[in-house]
Amino acid sequence: MGSYIKAIGAGFIATVILSIIMVLKSMMGVMPQMNAIAMLTQMAHGMAGMPASPAVGWVLHFVIGSLIWGVLFALLYAKLPGASALPKALSFSVLAWLLMMVVVMPIAGQGLFGLGIGVMASVATLVLHLIWGLALGVSYRMLNGQSGTEHGYSSRA
Repeated sequence: MGSYIKAIGAGFIATVILSIIMVLKSMMGVMPQMNAIAMLTQMAHGMAGMPASPAVGWVLHFVIGSLIWGVLFALLYAKLPGASALPKALSFSVLAWLLMMVVVMPIAGQGLFGLGIGVMASVATLVLHLIWGLALGVSYRMLNGQSGTEHGYSSRA
Protein backbone atom coordinates (compact mmCIF):
# COMPACT_ATOMS: atom_id res chain seq x y z
CA MET A 1 0.00 0.00 0.00
CA GLY A 2 2.86 2.38 0.76
CA SER A 3 4.17 2.29 -2.80
CA TYR A 4 0.81 3.54 -4.11
CA ILE A 5 0.77 6.48 -1.69
CA LYS A 6 4.37 7.34 -2.57
CA ALA A 7 3.59 7.10 -6.29
CA ILE A 8 0.55 9.36 -5.85
CA GLY A 9 2.73 11.80 -3.89
CA ALA A 10 5.40 11.69 -6.59
CA GLY A 11 2.70 12.21 -9.23
CA PHE A 12 1.43 15.22 -7.29
CA ILE A 13 4.91 16.76 -7.05
CA ALA A 14 5.51 16.13 -10.76
CA THR A 15 2.13 17.64 -11.62
CA VAL A 16 2.88 20.76 -9.55
CA ILE A 17 6.17 21.21 -11.43
CA LEU A 18 4.44 20.63 -14.77
CA SER A 19 1.69 23.09 -13.81
CA ILE A 20 4.22 25.81 -13.02
CA ILE A 21 5.76 25.32 -16.47
CA MET A 22 2.30 25.38 -18.07
CA VAL A 23 1.43 28.66 -16.32
CA LEU A 24 4.77 30.21 -17.32
CA LYS A 25 4.22 29.03 -20.91
CA SER A 26 0.82 30.69 -20.89
CA MET A 27 2.14 33.93 -19.36
CA MET A 28 4.82 34.14 -22.07
CA GLY A 29 2.26 33.54 -24.80
CA VAL A 30 4.01 30.40 -26.06
CA MET A 31 1.73 28.14 -28.12
CA PRO A 32 -1.54 29.59 -26.78
CA GLN A 33 -3.50 27.12 -28.93
CA MET A 34 -2.08 24.30 -26.78
CA ASN A 35 -3.90 24.71 -23.48
CA ALA A 36 -4.39 21.41 -21.66
CA ILE A 37 -6.54 22.98 -18.93
CA ALA A 38 -8.94 24.52 -21.44
CA MET A 39 -9.04 21.21 -23.30
CA LEU A 40 -9.86 19.25 -20.12
CA THR A 41 -12.46 21.84 -19.14
CA GLN A 42 -14.12 21.64 -22.54
CA MET A 43 -14.11 17.83 -22.51
CA ALA A 44 -15.59 17.67 -19.00
CA HIS A 45 -18.27 20.19 -19.92
CA GLY A 46 -19.16 18.54 -23.23
CA MET A 47 -19.02 14.92 -22.10
CA ALA A 48 -20.15 15.10 -18.47
CA GLY A 49 -22.02 18.40 -18.25
CA MET A 50 -19.57 19.76 -15.68
CA PRO A 51 -19.27 23.55 -15.33
CA ALA A 52 -17.20 25.19 -18.06
CA SER A 53 -14.81 26.58 -15.46
CA PRO A 54 -11.01 26.40 -15.59
CA ALA A 55 -11.19 25.14 -11.99
CA VAL A 56 -12.71 21.91 -13.34
CA GLY A 57 -9.82 21.57 -15.80
CA TRP A 58 -7.24 22.13 -13.07
CA VAL A 59 -8.87 19.59 -10.76
CA LEU A 60 -8.94 17.03 -13.57
CA HIS A 61 -5.31 17.84 -14.42
CA PHE A 62 -4.25 17.08 -10.84
CA VAL A 63 -6.46 13.98 -10.53
CA ILE A 64 -4.99 12.57 -13.74
CA GLY A 65 -1.38 13.55 -13.00
CA SER A 66 -1.40 12.53 -9.34
CA LEU A 67 -3.98 9.86 -8.71
CA ILE A 68 -4.49 8.06 -12.02
CA TRP A 69 -0.92 8.20 -13.33
CA GLY A 70 0.48 7.73 -9.81
CA VAL A 71 -1.44 4.50 -9.23
CA LEU A 72 -0.68 3.22 -12.73
CA PHE A 73 3.02 3.99 -12.23
CA ALA A 74 3.03 1.95 -9.02
CA LEU A 75 1.14 -0.90 -10.70
CA LEU A 76 3.47 -1.01 -13.71
CA TYR A 77 6.71 -0.16 -11.89
CA ALA A 78 8.19 -3.69 -11.96
CA LYS A 79 7.38 -4.10 -15.65
CA LEU A 80 8.75 -0.75 -16.85
CA PRO A 81 12.20 -0.71 -18.44
CA GLY A 82 15.08 0.53 -16.34
CA ALA A 83 16.89 -0.40 -13.16
CA SER A 84 15.59 2.47 -11.03
CA ALA A 85 12.78 4.98 -10.64
CA LEU A 86 14.15 7.59 -13.04
CA PRO A 87 14.32 5.54 -16.27
CA LYS A 88 11.10 3.78 -15.31
CA ALA A 89 9.32 7.12 -14.83
CA LEU A 90 10.69 8.52 -18.09
CA SER A 91 9.45 5.49 -20.04
CA PHE A 92 6.12 5.73 -18.22
CA SER A 93 5.84 9.39 -19.20
CA VAL A 94 6.25 8.43 -22.86
CA LEU A 95 3.40 5.93 -22.45
CA ALA A 96 1.24 8.67 -20.90
CA TRP A 97 2.13 10.97 -23.80
CA LEU A 98 1.21 8.31 -26.37
CA LEU A 99 -2.14 7.78 -24.67
CA MET A 100 -2.77 11.52 -24.76
CA MET A 101 -1.84 11.67 -28.45
CA VAL A 102 -4.00 8.75 -29.63
CA VAL A 103 -6.95 8.98 -27.23
CA VAL A 104 -7.31 12.37 -25.56
CA MET A 105 -6.36 14.60 -28.49
CA PRO A 106 -8.85 12.96 -30.88
CA ILE A 107 -11.61 13.08 -28.24
CA ALA A 108 -10.84 16.77 -27.75
CA GLY A 109 -11.27 17.30 -31.48
CA GLN A 110 -7.58 17.95 -32.19
CA GLY A 111 -6.90 14.77 -34.18
CA LEU A 112 -4.22 12.14 -33.72
CA PHE A 113 -1.10 13.56 -32.12
CA GLY A 114 -2.84 16.94 -31.83
CA LEU A 115 -2.24 17.71 -35.49
CA GLY A 116 -5.31 19.95 -35.40
CA ILE A 117 -3.26 22.30 -33.23
CA GLY A 118 -0.12 21.92 -35.33
CA VAL A 119 2.89 19.66 -35.59
CA MET A 120 4.70 21.39 -32.73
CA ALA A 121 1.93 20.37 -30.33
CA SER A 122 3.07 16.76 -30.30
CA VAL A 123 6.71 17.76 -29.81
CA ALA A 124 5.89 20.26 -27.06
CA THR A 125 3.64 17.81 -25.22
CA LEU A 126 6.34 15.13 -25.42
CA VAL A 127 8.85 17.53 -23.84
CA LEU A 128 6.34 18.44 -21.12
CA HIS A 129 5.61 14.76 -20.44
CA LEU A 130 9.35 14.01 -20.20
CA ILE A 131 9.75 16.85 -17.69
CA TRP A 132 6.81 15.39 -15.74
CA GLY A 133 8.45 11.94 -15.95
CA LEU A 134 11.77 13.31 -14.71
CA ALA A 135 10.04 14.95 -11.75
CA LEU A 136 8.03 11.76 -11.12
CA GLY A 137 11.15 9.59 -11.08
CA VAL A 138 13.18 11.90 -8.85
CA SER A 139 10.24 12.42 -6.46
CA TYR A 140 9.43 8.70 -6.29
CA ARG A 141 13.08 7.87 -5.60
CA MET A 142 13.28 10.50 -2.85
CA LEU A 143 9.97 9.43 -1.27
CA ASN A 144 11.32 5.89 -1.14
CA GLY A 145 14.46 7.07 0.66
CA GLN A 146 16.84 6.31 -2.19
CA SER A 147 19.71 8.65 -2.99
CA GLY A 148 19.99 7.50 -6.58
CA THR A 149 23.71 6.75 -6.30
CA GLU A 150 23.03 3.04 -5.87
CA HIS A 151 22.06 2.90 -9.54
CA GLY A 152 24.87 5.01 -10.91
CA TYR A 153 23.21 8.40 -10.45
CA SER A 154 25.16 11.08 -8.70
CA SER A 155 24.41 14.67 -7.85
CA ARG A 156 28.08 15.52 -8.43
CA ALA A 157 29.21 16.65 -11.87
